[in-house]
Amino acid sequence: MPTFTAFTTLEGQSAAQALADALEELEPAPTGVGVFEVEDGSGLWEVGGYFAETPDEIALALLAKVNGAKDFAVSELPEVDWVAHVKRELAPVEAGRFFVYGSHDADKVPPGSVALKIEAAMAFGTGHHGTTLGCLTALDEMLARGMVKRNIADIGCGTAVLAMAAAKVWPQPVLASDIDAVAVEVARANVVANGLEGQVRVIEAPGFDHPDIAAAAPFDLVLANILKGPLIALAPDMQSHIAAGGNAILSGILNGQADEVIARYKAHGFTLAHRAEHGDWTTLVLQRTK
Repeated sequence: MPTFTAFTTLEGQSAAQALADALEELEPAPTGVGVFEVEDGSGLWEVGGYFAETPDEIALALLAKVNGAKDFAVSELPEVDWVAHVKRELAPVEAGRFFVYGSHDADKVPPGSVALKIEAAMAFGTGHHGTTLGCLTALDEMLARGMVKRNIADIGCGTAVLAMAAAKVWPQPVLASDIDAVAVEVARANVVANGLEGQVRVIEAPGFDHPDIAAAAPFDLVLANILKGPLIALAPDMQSHIAAGGNAILSGILNGQADEVIARYKAHGFTLAHRAEHGDWTTLVLQRTK
């Protein structure tokens, strides 16, 4: 059965979300709708829908016009077994002592590595993206310096790969959260697959806004691999939820955005401990000093 996609862009998160909500009401209805910030500093947001039937292009054109968006680009996708495709293309990733792999590569796990199993069907946040790779490398460098963290949170956890990495090297409770219910389900499945039930707990929450997060604070370490905009917005909460002397590892930041993020966090009591670039992306390690 063919699959169709329809994508457009427009300015502003609230406008994009309103368009996405309207898109879900179309007939034939999309099987899924996504809203993403375009990570080029333009301020544009992308709204897309996936359809099992040919979408109503007239209705799409009206939606775009009413919501101030560009015309939808509609495409028919070839039939592909995406899980099989990802398994072929998704090679294991090494970041220092960490080894991220799918079950199809279980025989490749090096002895003595910290293995993190992420299924191919759950490929976002596997370590292949420069942001996740940067965070894992930052964790590895902390360990190399003999640092020990006892209270850890992963905000915007996705697959929970970072929360699990921290839990495996520091046998302490780790609290992971994500605003997306599907991501929370994926993260919980990965926690079970890695034998970390009872150590990594995953909750649905926007940022730090959850009573369990408030009760667990202050944290020695907060991991946040999200995007520049949310990271800047979270700076005050980072200051209030991280213990004095504690650290934040931040990523999801394009290289050209890093100075703005650093300045924002300096204004909220943090100093820059380390920055590293992985491809187009920067990872920051910050310490709360005020």
